[in-house]
Amino acid sequence: MTPPLTLVAGPLTAVPQLETTDLLLRGPRVTDLPEFAAMAADPDFYRYVGGKPQNEEEAWRRLLAQQGHWTLLGYGAWSVEEKATRRFIGTVGFFDFQRDLTPSIKGTLEAGWTLAPRVHGRGYATQAVGAALQWAEAQFPVARLTCIIDPDNAASLAVARKFGFQEIARPIYHDAPIVLLERITD
Repeated sequence: MTPPLTLVAGPLTAVPQLETTDLLLRGPRVTDLPEFAAMAADPDFYRYVGGKPQNEEEAWRRLLAQQGHWTLLGYGAWSVEEKATRRFIGTVGFFDFQRDLTPSIKGTLEAGWTLAPRVHGRGYATQAVGAALQWAEAQFPVARLTCIIDPDNAASLAVARKFGFQEIARPIYHDAPIVLLERITD
């Protein structure tokens, strides 16, 4: 007789928790979905992320992909929570989406960050990206980091440059131009 299956709650790989002055970077939670879906449907958000609104199903898949990266690769994206309000305000982290790009970024730590438009201009992206990069440098000290950013997203390009990302190409991705940047740690 087969013993009964015991389900264990929680992720297979624990997501490390990081903290900044104003933010808590933590593992994704099911309860993030309503705020995540609202953010993904906001025109001030999606104009730089795919150019079209994302519905709740698409937001859910993105949330699942965040946890999947941690489980499969040992790195991924954190949900960003504003400490003052305890509300989900975005994501920051590292990915390997196996993107079909030239030049290729497969096998690199692709950095990415998205914050709800309602919190733009508060320095939160700088705090979140800084904390994530500090973690990555400790875990992957000689990694090549990359990121892709919409060429019109001046704020994200400024954050990337602040942390040493340098433009290496302007390829077309999903029929739209992007800026491809890299950061070499040594």
